[in-house]
Amino acid sequence: MKDWDRWLQEREWSPVQPEEFRALPADEKLRRIRHSAAHVMATALRQVRPGARFAIGPATEHGFFYDVRLDAPLTPEEIKAVQEGMGQVAKAKQPFEVAVVPHAEAVEYFRDKGEQYKLDILEKLVDQTVTFYRNGDFVDLCAGPHVPDTGFCHYVKLLAASPAHWRGEQNPSLQRVSGTAWDSKDALKNYLAFVEEAKARDHRVLGAALDLFSFHPWAASALWHPKGLIIRNELGRFWRELQPEYGYVEILNPVLYKPELFHQSGHWENYHEDMFIVRDQEGDPDWAIKPMNCPDTMLYYKTSAHSYRELPLRVAESQVLHRNEVTGALHGLMRTRSFVQDDAHIFLAPEQVQDEIRQLLELVDRFYSVFGLQYSMKLSTRPEKFMGEIEQWNAAELALKEAMEAAGREYWVDEGDGAFYGPKIDISIQDSLGRKWQCGTIQLDFQLPQRFELEYMAQDGTRQTPIVIHRAIFGSLERFVGVIVEHFAGAFPVWLAPVQAVVLPISDEKHLEYAQEVTARLRKAGVRAELAQYESLNYRIRQAEKQKVPYILVVGDREQEERTTAVRRHKVKEQRVAPVADVVLEISDKVKSRELDVHVATMAAAKFVEPSAATTEENPY
Repeated sequence: MKDWDRWLQEREWSPVQPEEFRALPADEKLRRIRHSAAHVMATALRQVRPGARFAIGPATEHGFFYDVRLDAPLTPEEIKAVQEGMGQVAKAKQPFEVAVVPHAEAVEYFRDKGEQYKLDILEKLVDQTVTFYRNGDFVDLCAGPHVPDTGFCHYVKLLAASPAHWRGEQNPSLQRVSGTAWDSKDALKNYLAFVEEAKARDHRVLGAALDLFSFHPWAASALWHPKGLIIRNELGRFWRELQPEYGYVEILNPVLYKPELFHQSGHWENYHEDMFIVRDQEGDPDWAIKPMNCPDTMLYYKTSAHSYRELPLRVAESQVLHRNEVTGALHGLMRTRSFVQDDAHIFLAPEQVQDEIRQLLELVDRFYSVFGLQYSMKLSTRPEKFMGEIEQWNAAELALKEAMEAAGREYWVDEGDGAFYGPKIDISIQDSLGRKWQCGTIQLDFQLPQRFELEYMAQDGTRQTPIVIHRAIFGSLERFVGVIVEHFAGAFPVWLAPVQAVVLPISDEKHLEYAQEVTARLRKAGVRAELAQYESLNYRIRQAEKQKVPYILVVGDREQEERTTAVRRHKVKEQRVAPVADVVLEISDKVKSRELDVHVATMAAAKFVEPSAATTEENPY
């Protein structure tokens, strides 16, 4: 075997220049600190697990991770040892140095070292010169850039070690060791406080505490409890009330189809590995559960002839969809195998695209403003694997750009992240903690109308092929519920709260009859009200606060005599006494207007979100 220690010494290693680093903008410095922290962690991890095999270790939005092959998951004691080792590596101020290495020699080096994941990466870099970075004894295939030395990675904290997949494998074979890295002690302290708040708001925790939903390993999605179903139904009612105003009609199609539908649409070739397929006795595909609503909406369009006078034709559907997501990608409501999507497909003529997208952006504004959610947009362009002609893709991408610019919207371009059938506008909502969740999408599609031979009679009497816009705003309804549970920390606006008011008699003996009367009046007015009795008043108030009920109504001697109620609002110190009729009207008005009557607490999100430090799932090459 080659003397690799000597070979490494013979490389021309160049240090990272401190002057160059100091001249960088603050966000780029932070990105480099985080990327370098992944190498510092790997250096320390190798001391704890010498047999570790490394895959990729990029910077992320708030820190870093390294995907690693280990014989067994890291124990809490080992994670603590890695954290302590990182401190020692940072204290040693090991210089980061870079060397240019011929591709063939890099392959030979990592083959002898048994680093299969590095060899997989090098397969995509054939005929290229690559770079190695080293600090101390740790040498890595890496495009950089890095900080001058490990001393810049002092304010670092490991956060988790979890299963991870390598390039499309079904079962996770790696451990993702992740952490956060900052440029000061205060910044790290603030972020860790943010992490603790995020844990407290975890929808899986709040979902159980508020009796909204639960999860079971045998289930493809959540088990919806009565209170959680109320939230789902209220969101659906909101969706159905708003869409007719914009000219939508709603349809309902089956979930099960013959594979021919997906061959026709192109999904079988590009997506069948992510579908649930029912096979016949010979093991051949017989039926498929649909993973999206697009193909069968094309069938609906073909049920009748269409004229230009009907366009745009806006068709909505919210059917249950199923996708065979890999186990490691599943996460509560945020990523499930069974979900409902608020889909719509808009059939239109080319000259209608810009006006339609402007209307869609207006609809997006109205949807998200109801929940106090801000959002950002990106244009995702042609991926490596795509259907159709490049000229069509270029035209579609240009149409989306022009529409957003004509509407005065800011966006950024994510090259290669479009759907296989067309470019798209991806909409990420930002919650009260400053975290971004990709929910909505607007996709321009020239391909499906052609594949299904869709037509409309144009004004000049010719038969033309419509363009289709795929549109979702909630996106997955399950994910949206998970987002708003965490966004509101479970304290929903009155219109969305599963229980809008709870009535508490001070004494069951003296005030129960009046409390029942108040509860009945609320329910008759359509208010979701409950009556709580038996336990002490203080206990019942505490329970109502824990359940985050918006209105806590207490009745005693005075209230019974004056036909009033003492009103307590969740998280509001001031209390008041008001006539029951006024309280009923107040709640009803808030429900009718869908008032955002809760304080959406923020945690100075700007401290934690650096636009140039976007998360990447790829090796820095």
